[in-house]
Amino acid sequence: MPDKIIGFSKLSRDEKISWVSKNFLNNSDEFESILNKYLNDDKDIQLIHNSLSENAVSNFHLPYSVSPNFLINHKNYCIPLVTEESSVVAALSNSSKYWYDRGGFKSKVISKIKTGQVHFKYNGNIENLEKFINDNKPRLIEATDRITKKMRERGGGISNIKLINKSAELKSYYQLHIDFKTIDSMGANFINSCLEIISKKFRQLLNDSSHFKESEKKIEVIMSILSNYTPECIVESSLECEIVDLGNFDGMSSQEFAHRFKDAFDIADIDINRAVTHNKGIMNGVDAVLISTGNDFRAVEAGVHAFASSKGKYKSLSNCSIIDNIFKISLKVPLSIGTVGGITDVHPMVKLSLKLLNNPTSDELMNIICCVGLAQNFAAVKSLVTSGIQKGHMKMHLINLLIKQNATKDQIDKSEEYFRDKDINNQSVKDFLNQN
Repeated sequence: MPDKIIGFSKLSRDEKISWVSKNFLNNSDEFESILNKYLNDDKDIQLIHNSLSENAVSNFHLPYSVSPNFLINHKNYCIPLVTEESSVVAALSNSSKYWYDRGGFKSKVISKIKTGQVHFKYNGNIENLEKFINDNKPRLIEATDRITKKMRERGGGISNIKLINKSAELKSYYQLHIDFKTIDSMGANFINSCLEIISKKFRQLLNDSSHFKESEKKIEVIMSILSNYTPECIVESSLECEIVDLGNFDGMSSQEFAHRFKDAFDIADIDINRAVTHNKGIMNGVDAVLISTGNDFRAVEAGVHAFASSKGKYKSLSNCSIIDNIFKISLKVPLSIGTVGGITDVHPMVKLSLKLLNNPTSDELMNIICCVGLAQNFAAVKSLVTSGIQKGHMKMHLINLLIKQNATKDQIDKSEEYFRDKDINNQSVKDFLNQN
């Protein structure tokens, strides 16, 4: 086992690689060779990549794909996607093409409030504290004027501050719950900076107040941080058409398909085993757009799954209804995203993605992302209730299995026809390669 190393981050790239190779890979030359192959030939672009993370020694490439024919609010989009899951892009492209001729996607942003909290402990009169917060809201907000000036000029800023009493759940625990409007930025750094200023001003005002005992003034601020739970930053998208216009699927009538599809959605609404996988399918599409546009997919994932549990039980994020022979599916999710700030101003591929989407506002990007999630949801459930998920997925996975077995280009070219009517798995691929 290697000794603990101090100052690793200060080593040069070559020194980092040498240390890792020596201590963990038996001085393998392959480590450096592979790392070098994934560096960008353009030194300026590589410098950008290096600046994004600590201890960077190379780049990790994922496919950058595009999916056309997304008709969203009567506007046609070609969607940039970053994902390694082979069937996602094909499913999205089939779904968008299918719904293009049935009116496309409808989507709207319902609300865009983001929040942060100053978490603190207080031992004193709650009525005095509530009055103090209400009386001093303007001063607390004014304390942030210097850093909120530009945001306020764009129509954003701090919209409300309220006291949350959680002392019944945790002794002496309270929050200053603060609402923000960050317009086109995700706003994490902006929100956190505001919270830290408000925290300091809160302690100062409390200490200067004559309405509290000295013991009551000794509040303990635990932390000041934004929340990735954003149930008031909501977008909703939908698809609908008459059942007869759905067409037939693998010999299944449109009526049978519609009702079986709705059954699948109803199961996801009441059964957690299905709900988790149902929602994961939605996020296959959502995450691919989040990554391509430089947004924090981890924050969105955390918020979305919390939202799915907000009624006390983890449930499906999407709904299906059949009313008066109208088939409709809809998706409502919290999306805290941005189109300015962060790596959107730095990463060349992120800039390209946003340009491909006609440089959308954050509202427009929320609509796009939600529609992609719904398209993926439709495609996945359609497969499940008709031919089964593996038929399409394994066809897309075939190339991965062939590469894993060191197939030649000629063998890969022949494989599509060979496996057209055959099962695809590790053994069948090995058999094919032995025969060809």
